[in-house]
Amino acid sequence: MAGELASWLSSLHASAGDFVDALAAFGRTMLLPSRLQQIALALVLAALAWLAARPLGARMEDWMRGLEGRPKWQLRAFIILRRRLPLILFVAMIWLAAGLFAALYSFPSRRYVLVLVATIASAWLAIRLAAQLIRNRLLRNVVVWGLSLWATLYYLGLLDETSDALDAIAVTFGDFRLSALAVIKALALTAALFMAARTLTIASSRRIRTVRDISPSVQELLVKLLRIGLYGAAFFIGLKAVGFDLTGLAVLSGAIGVGLGFGLQKVVSNLVSGVIILLDKSVKPGDVISLGDTFGWIEELGARYVSVVTRDGKEYLIPNEDLITGQVVNWSHTNNFVRLDIFFGTAYGDDPHLVRKVAVEAAKSVDRVLSHRPPVCHITGFGDSSVDYILRFWITDPTGGLTNIRGNVYLALWDAFKAHGISIPFPQREVRVLNDSLAIDTGGAPGSDAVPERPSGTDSDPSQVSGPTSSKGLGKGAP
Repeated sequence: MAGELASWLSSLHASAGDFVDALAAFGRTMLLPSRLQQIALALVLAALAWLAARPLGARMEDWMRGLEGRPKWQLRAFIILRRRLPLILFVAMIWLAAGLFAALYSFPSRRYVLVLVATIASAWLAIRLAAQLIRNRLLRNVVVWGLSLWATLYYLGLLDETSDALDAIAVTFGDFRLSALAVIKALALTAALFMAARTLTIASSRRIRTVRDISPSVQELLVKLLRIGLYGAAFFIGLKAVGFDLTGLAVLSGAIGVGLGFGLQKVVSNLVSGVIILLDKSVKPGDVISLGDTFGWIEELGARYVSVVTRDGKEYLIPNEDLITGQVVNWSHTNNFVRLDIFFGTAYGDDPHLVRKVAVEAAKSVDRVLSHRPPVCHITGFGDSSVDYILRFWITDPTGGLTNIRGNVYLALWDAFKAHGISIPFPQREVRVLNDSLAIDTGGAPGSDAVPERPSGTDSDPSQVSGPTSSKGLGKGAP
């Protein structure tokens, strides 16, 4: 063990020494007076480019604000150029300076540094412009800095020495050797493959969704299978690039699968339920469903959940398992026809034949009510104070809302009943208040308005009332 460690340290020291020697040799070549002048000129040009980019950038922003009707990709390109304006100006200035030096001096060494800096700066600019195709900001920054470092080392002639130094940093597991260089290559290759897989997935998804002969649920299934296949291939190719033996994953994946099976039962259940939903076509994007208190249309079928958007703008993420095991009302499963019912009542004095005719015509006058499936109106019973009816009508756009169409039909019924003199009764009750205390004092029947005459010679004091009247007021059992 100590011998292997000593060998590894010796190899690392040798590789690091080669890298340091190459870097020192390159640095000594840069100390020549002519090349120091070129380095100073490059620094001055960098400062001038940064200073010139500020007023030019402000003018460019004002010019972009005045653009109207341009495509979004053009506006996005202008914004990218505005952000890279200092580097663009520096590249233009450094190449112009290299051209002037080439015209003034015939020796290539008099313009070597300028050409080298111009080449590296051009590579940086190209990398940053091309990296805008990557939408993920973290991945884009990693790609920009990684490729910029690689391009710098390549043009400086230090790539081989750097590769040897990284390859010396390694660990060994039996016959398997894992070096820092192999890890970096695997990460770079995996990132490139993932970007390629993402690009192919987006392009293929758009293409698949334009095929009208395939149902939306099958389209989603094909897109998901394509995404899983491409990303899985990118991952395993990246592992293979490291030199990892994939056959060793057989036993390991089995052990991990058993553990994950117990811990991720719901996740796996939702994944399998999502595949079943796509296969049996029970729901698809655009369907209007109601699940419990949630009513809305399906926006997206995810691998783990279904996105349902309601009329009030809320987006519910319903697990796929709930749509498999629970009762779901799909308003547009086989067709978009939806029948709605509303209830109302009219007075007994109104002609029921006229009421039914007026109700049907009122429903037909509403915009969203279908005319080729005419509304119908039926008597459902004779109530305590009204004749009860049900009005049924059909619509084909449940995504437009159900409460609002019911409200419009009710409003049309109100206007039609007003125009034809049809009344809508409401329960009325007559309440009579019985003043029992007054009846007891007067000796009359309950509710009587009789007031006893006051005996002569008495004042207003109730205690002076005659005996019989007072006795009757006291009730049974009074002395």
